[in-house]
Amino acid sequence: MDWITEPLSYEHIRRGLMICVLVGFTNGYLSAFIVLRKSALQVGSLSHSLLPGIGVGIILFGLSQASAFAGALVAALIVGLGSLLVARSSRLGQETALAILFTTAFAAGLLLLEFAPVNVDIDHYLFGNILFATDADLMTVFWVSALSLTLLTLLRRPIILMLFEPDAARALGVPVRTLNYLLLGLLILVLISTLQAVGCLLALGLLVTPAATVYLLTNRAEVLFWGGGLVGMIAAAFALIISHHLNFSPGSTIILTLGAIFALAFLFSPRHGILAGLTNRQKS
Repeated sequence: MDWITEPLSYEHIRRGLMICVLVGFTNGYLSAFIVLRKSALQVGSLSHSLLPGIGVGIILFGLSQASAFAGALVAALIVGLGSLLVARSSRLGQETALAILFTTAFAAGLLLLEFAPVNVDIDHYLFGNILFATDADLMTVFWVSALSLTLLTLLRRPIILMLFEPDAARALGVPVRTLNYLLLGLLILVLISTLQAVGCLLALGLLVTPAATVYLLTNRAEVLFWGGGLVGMIAAAFALIISHHLNFSPGSTIILTLGAIFALAFLFSPRHGILAGLTNRQKS
């Protein structure tokens, strides 16, 4: 038990653990929508696009949580909505537009942070460092998680209908366009709140892997949401404890832990695992 209780004697570990629980569950719950929508590329593009907004916010308003948060929010909205505009007004598909916009935005963000008037640790924004989280970071994560989980739970049925049958949803009076924008907005908020834990580059893993793991284990949509939340929460909290004892980077350890859990499901899932597939082929 000392292996678990010893890290909890440190205030920054306790704070980081609370953030891991909130961020892990919220990302895992939201990852179900991403897996069902098959929009992992969009999430990756948005996570990379946060960097230029952070750079602009720091240059204009100084190094603070508020300036970084506001800048990242504006940048993600510009890239997300910009990809829709390019896709609808040209021959290019949205995935192509996203690829161009997010690589350009990411490169711009790297340059902007180099010219910031204060000393900025770029790795902090690329890979996160939850051990340096403040009480303000914890409160931001709490309110973003509370808002996101409440709205996603209340609107889960119409959102799922919109994802699978948009025409039928419109016929039933579901505001498809409004829900699309709402889902995009919540996705951006959750991405920004995740920066402290895993940074821009690793956020995609936390927003896709939990539900993708559960997707290999069940065909029930209800389990996909709550199961994704539990996988994300447990993996993030466990990874923080591991990183403390092994002196590893917390963000990298969180994603590696999720990757290991996914690999186990990929190999040993009773229905969709590699070993189950080999066994079924041998029987037939």
